[in-house]
Amino acid sequence: MATTKKAAKAAEKETKVEKAAEKVTKAAEKAVKTTKTAAKAVEEKAEKAVKKAAPKKAAPKKAAPKKPAETKVNFFVEFGGVQVSIDEVIANVKDSYGKDAKEIAVYLKPEESKAYFVADGEEKEMDVFFC
Repeated sequence: MATTKKAAKAAEKETKVEKAAEKVTKAAEKAVKTTKTAAKAVEEKAEKAVKKAAPKKAAPKKAAPKKPAETKVNFFVEFGGVQVSIDEVIANVKDSYGKDAKEIAVYLKPEESKAYFVADGEEKEMDVFFC
């Protein structure tokens, strides 16, 4: 019987060892899960911090459209073999009106040697000399 008591005690010790091993295994598994969860949370926080800290791309600057160079135009009216510059006619119209105008429309009639104009709604005329 001594062998059976020893065997029973050994079996009992073995059971206790197995239970302790199970507890340790469960604790280890729990620790691993906790560590994985914590690691995942830290990783997510790090990703968010990196996204916040990442320099934002500036919107590409739109280049202002280049204005084409203005073309200098010399415009003349010729009548009876004589030329008159339109710039001169416009300058004389402005002088005839006597004050700054917001809008001027000029109608040139070489056969009458006249320029009819409307400045800010006011109709006038002036002589144009084709000399």
